[in-house]
Amino acid sequence: MAHQARAPALAAGFGKAAILTPDGEFLALNAQEAADALRAMPPPLLVHAPATFRRLGIRPEPALDLLELFAFVMPGRRAAPTPRGLALALDMDPPDGLEASAAALPDIAGALLNRLAASKALPVNAFAGGVARFEFVMHNDAAIARSDIEIRCGEVRATHSVAAGSYHRATLDLPAPRRGIARHERFELRTRYPFGWFRAWTYVQSPLTVFVAPEPRGGRALPPAIGGGSAGQSEQRGDEDFAGLRSYEPGVPLKHMAWKVLARGGEAAVRSYTAQAAQPEWLDWSALQGLDPETRLSQLCRWILDSEHDRHTYGLRLPGAEMAPGNGTVHRLLCLRTLAEYAPPDTQA
Repeated sequence: MAHQARAPALAAGFGKAAILTPDGEFLALNAQEAADALRAMPPPLLVHAPATFRRLGIRPEPALDLLELFAFVMPGRRAAPTPRGLALALDMDPPDGLEASAAALPDIAGALLNRLAASKALPVNAFAGGVARFEFVMHNDAAIARSDIEIRCGEVRATHSVAAGSYHRATLDLPAPRRGIARHERFELRTRYPFGWFRAWTYVQSPLTVFVAPEPRGGRALPPAIGGGSAGQSEQRGDEDFAGLRSYEPGVPLKHMAWKVLARGGEAAVRSYTAQAAQPEWLDWSALQGLDPETRLSQLCRWILDSEHDRHTYGLRLPGAEMAPGNGTVHRLLCLRTLAEYAPPDTQA
């Protein structure tokens, strides 16, 4: 089922883009034209904003990143960070080409939002020793208020009231004492309102799932980025780190010409480079010799948060598991969930 796009949809290749406008028009543009068009439009739907803007060689702008929505709605599910990858993960026909990818984005967004609407309780994230906060929306369509409604899960309870004909956002904080995946198969709603003489209750058969990452602690310094130097960046010659394509200008050295783009009938373009080359940090289990498994995982967790805070590019290596270098909200979430569900070598079956 096609969805009416209220935001533009953007799919990008190196130096070129396809944009589906809110009016349903397709635009096939080069990088500079795409940048100019996007400035006049609302934030676009896209998949993996950092990679999309990097392919176009333009500065990142506000966007509606469906990869982040995918990670929220379908936690733990792996997918290639492309429109085609998300379509395959959602059992949709995969698009072929930039125009088809842009056209598919509203349908991908619709499929994810439909899954979100159908979900009673989505998994949440927590750190060991902390709490996992679940949020519920309580709807009262009656003409009278519903008071003193108690949400209970195990020994934890929270009491809320909902005014007549309104919604109320309720929260329930569950303890997360240890690393792992905690699953509560059901929770209870009860009330003694209005007189307190008897209790009415019901069980909600909707599992509450928590991905509990290790407690982030440890005093070891972040490992150096590949190639040495400070964590996250190392100095490189200015002609070694590719940053994207830009329009040709007279006087640019011929060795920087994007000849393949010209051969395919595109406009004359040159490859753009930066003198500061971002190098990935590898947060590696094997670099923490002498520590017990849970202490290693806690240190890796600390490193993930520190690398993300400093906007470094980082990858995660564990025995039998690896996350390719990246950064951003989705990457951090996937790395933390990898730590939450990881079985160290001496505990693996």
